[in-house]
Amino acid sequence: MSARIFQQPKSAMQSGKAKIDTWVLEFEQSEAHKPDPLMGWTGSGDTQAQVKLDFPTKDAAKAYAEKYGIAARVHETPAKTLKLQSYADNFR
Repeated sequence: MSARIFQQPKSAMQSGKAKIDTWVLEFEQSEAHKPDPLMGWTGSGDTQAQVKLDFPTKDAAKAYAEKYGIAARVHETPAKTLKLQSYADNFR
């Protein structure tokens, strides 16, 4: 069983910073999706891929993974850089 730990990204419909400080442990898919012969919907028998666990800190997520023997990879959030410019810079 393997998983990945990442910080919850901001929604496209969200301008504020609410709920972006949570960390998520998400299990990776162990079985490929295959189409259902009757309806054509895709699915698999892997129920672990549906599980997402929220944690307040990265260390709490890592501790949970170590406690239950889950091989987890941590994906760090890249640092945000702001490009400050004034409106007058558009006409130079």
